Amino acid sequence: MSGFAQALADAGALAGARIAAALDGAEGPVRDAMLYATTGGKGLRAFLALESARLHGIGVDDAAPAAAAIEALHAYSLVHDDLPCMDDDDLRRGQPTVHRKWDEATAVLAGDALQTLAFALVAETAVPDAARLTLVQTLAEASGLRGMVGGQALDIAAESAASPLTLEQITFLQAGKTGALIEWSAMAGPRMAGADAAALGKYARALGLAFQIADDILDVEGDAEIVGKAVGKDAHAGKAIASGARRCQGARRSFG
Repeated sequence: MSGFAQALADAGALAGARIAAALDGAEGPVRDAMLYATTGGKGLRAFLALESARLHGIGVDDAAPAAAAIEALHAYSLVHDDLPCMDDDDLRRGQPTVHRKWDEATAVLAGDALQTLAFALVAETAVPDAARLTLVQTLAEASGLRGMVGGQALDIAAESAASPLTLEQITFLQAGKTGALIEWSAMAGPRMAGADAAALGKYARALGLAFQIADDILDVEGDAEIVGKAVGKDAHAGKAIASGARRCQGARRSFG
């Protein structure tokens, strides 16, 4: 395993341990589904939160609650995104989706509980009160209508769009759907330290866009066993955004 891959794995494991600790003593299918939903991810968002904190002199123990919070919130978004009323997926991270392993009601409740847990965790970040409040407020913005939820709404609307989205529209959609949580993760460190977050924000916006472009291309040409989720969903749903992924695929082959 490469150094970067190991760092991602370590960050994901740390976040998972904090989530499990927060659920210690709870019982029942919702708790089990929450733990299931936070297992097997890449750990990218937790890694960005921890690394951006390290760059600003904040230790792992102090930053760990923020790393766990963003992984819990990301997991909630995936659980709800996989539901039949959304993307209707049967596979996530190489395993049955939560609503398939349990049922739709359990999936909805597990997602709800992961979202609220995220805010409980981020409020435990060991930083001054003003910085902690900033983390909570910006996490709410990144995950709400002006962030992830807004991006998901645009993605759903793309299913019935009369024509392919423009590059500007795709960029705006992806900045919310995927980029908002990645951006929050990378900006968590400077916000903990009360420092200027602009440079890491610019980096994270580019990273989030690249991440979503790669994911859209994998939906066109990927292997479900390798990707860990169903592929070809966007084209099958008739999403206008899928044609953009196909154009990117053709360009990559032309230059590759």
